[in-house]
Amino acid sequence: MAVKTKSVRRPKLTPLEALAQAAECLKTLAHPHRLRMIQMLLQGRYTVGQLAEACEIPSHMASEHLRLMQRCGFLTSEKDGRRAYYQIAETHLAEIMACVEARFGGRSE
Repeated sequence: MAVKTKSVRRPKLTPLEALAQAAECLKTLAHPHRLRMIQMLLQGRYTVGQLAEACEIPSHMASEHLRLMQRCGFLTSEKDGRRAYYQIAETHLAEIMACVEARFGGRSE
């Protein structure tokens, strides 16, 4: 008499290397000023100065936040004369922000 063994389904898992990359990029987002910038950029393109003003920080600090987000591929910038305009490059940021806003209260402004 043959013994039947129950087959165990293995879950589909993302490779650890990809999860490590995701964790690094999520750490980059884990800052209130960067989240505010993402909120704004999901609605249009803005300059460093406009983003800095919305975050109530100096422009050089806003530039550093933007540089980190660009490095993860979240943003792109486009020169228009002397001004650089930033915009969203990673479309999944809209879904991430929707989760953040749903969990933590949405927009107040």
